[in-house]
Amino acid sequence: MYLYNTLTGRKEEFTPAEPGRVRMYVCGPTTYNYIHLGNARPLVVFDALRRYLEYRNYDVLYVQNFTDIDDKVINRAREEGVPALSIAERYIEEFFRDADALNVKRASLYPRVSQHIGDIIAAIEELMRRGFAYEAGGDVYFEVEKFPAYGRLSRRSPGEMRAGARVEVNTAKRNPLDFALWKAACPGEPAWDSPWGPGRPGWHIECSTMALKYLGAGFDIHGGGADLIFPHHENEIAQAEAQTGCPFARFWLHNGFITVNQEKMSKSRGNFFLVRDIASRFRPLAVRLFLLATHYRSPIDFDDAGLLAAEKGLERLENTRRLLNEARCHLGGAGGSTASSEEGATLAGRVEELRREFTAALDDDFNTARALAALYDLAREINSYLGGTARPEAGVVNRAATVFEELGENVLGLFGRPQQQLDDALLEGLMDIILSIRQEARQRKDWATADAIRDRLKALGIILEDTPHGSRWKKS
Repeated sequence: MYLYNTLTGRKEEFTPAEPGRVRMYVCGPTTYNYIHLGNARPLVVFDALRRYLEYRNYDVLYVQNFTDIDDKVINRAREEGVPALSIAERYIEEFFRDADALNVKRASLYPRVSQHIGDIIAAIEELMRRGFAYEAGGDVYFEVEKFPAYGRLSRRSPGEMRAGARVEVNTAKRNPLDFALWKAACPGEPAWDSPWGPGRPGWHIECSTMALKYLGAGFDIHGGGADLIFPHHENEIAQAEAQTGCPFARFWLHNGFITVNQEKMSKSRGNFFLVRDIASRFRPLAVRLFLLATHYRSPIDFDDAGLLAAEKGLERLENTRRLLNEARCHLGGAGGSTASSEEGATLAGRVEELRREFTAALDDDFNTARALAALYDLAREINSYLGGTARPEAGVVNRAATVFEELGENVLGLFGRPQQQLDDALLEGLMDIILSIRQEARQRKDWATADAIRDRLKALGIILEDTPHGSRWKKS
């Protein structure tokens, strides 16, 4: 598997530092509003990458933070006249609603800044002890000139960075590029005690501290949007490596921007679209497909036409999945391991060939666009086989269904959990009908029909138990 490493500027073969285990950190949201489509892209991209690594049998420790202390959170709280942490708590809950709708798996851990203040203070103290940070009037800054590798990730020279630095009222900094590790408290803002007086963390120190705490130095993958390369990720590297003396993360992966009329989507431009607003017009899983239909490093230009195409593409895939499930129910049983007909052998061969094309696409810098093309080809081959004149074979259908489910749901997450397709109430009702029909067959002493129903249900993973008081069922 090869991934493009922003740190080196080239594709590199990915091998985790620890065999069989991947440690992965992805920057999470600042919790002051609902997530927009630009936030959703890294959420979906890195969820799919995590799924693929697990498909390749890696044990993935996936950490995504919540920034629940920040100027934006504080300003929102001030506008509403409520505590900042209550604003954060509200939008963390809303984040999970949107993430669940997009079929994003829960991370292994969701650390919050407010729960790691002691760790952050300890990290700043270590940076000061090592001579990389200084205190000025209750604020603490990282001294960029003390870290010669600064600019390595973004490939910017100090002159370029100074030219682009914001003009600030605070003149206590020794260098315009120095950035805040700790901010002195302002009236009415949340604050914690520290060796430098009451205050709160700067934005950059929180991620490096939590990543080091849960993943350790030299972890495998750090992900996020391209807008975070500078200054956020550049500053994370400086802080972490100055603190530990070790490389921070081995691979840096960044997804491209989402644009609207060729302009970057952002709240400051007023051209952003909330995920839940889009989901009121388009299915959330179609939004997920839309985000995966372009290579993760390329920009996506947002428009309704792209989402309509994603809706149609999702319908094609779901139709194939439905046909496969119907065929499995009709055929029952696992069937033979080899095809007995020419048509069956052809499909069996194409299933394995397209599975290899799918994985080859993802092994080449996680090219989901090419992987989706292979999945569509697989859907077309399956539809042709099931709609042909030859009788489908159970073994061929079961293998095709297994691969289609693995690639479409387990890796790309396009179908949702099975429970979303058939809820417990519907299953209970259907089983009541089936058991009534079977009981009538038993009363007629039609043992062949009763046994056939039992065997067909068993093939679907439902076990029947006949008792003196009637039949009972359970999922195997």
